[in-house]
Amino acid sequence: MEIQELVSYYLFEDTGKIEVSFRLDVDGEDEIRTDRISLDEVNDFGYDFIEDDEDFFDDDEENDLYDMSFKSIDEYQLLNFLNEYYIVNIDRLPKIDFL
Repeated sequence: MEIQELVSYYLFEDTGKIEVSFRLDVDGEDEIRTDRISLDEVNDFGYDFIEDDEDFFDDDEENDLYDMSFKSIDEYQLLNFLNEYYIVNIDRLPKIDFL
């Protein structure tokens, strides 16, 4: 059992969780699994797939309009984490939802 496809993910910075939707290699195309995982658990596994993109905008006049930091996620690291996480925590594997 391995995650075949990341369908979507969203970082909830205010609650310190990431929501992921994915398919396992045993799931059909109309099946999806969704879970919310604490970023503390991600750190416990030794992963850090969240990157600050402070240099998203170049140094022009419009930079003042975008005075916020952007976060990006390394999908390869996220996928590695999820596969390891669900091997260790098989009982936390979300049930299948149908599209």
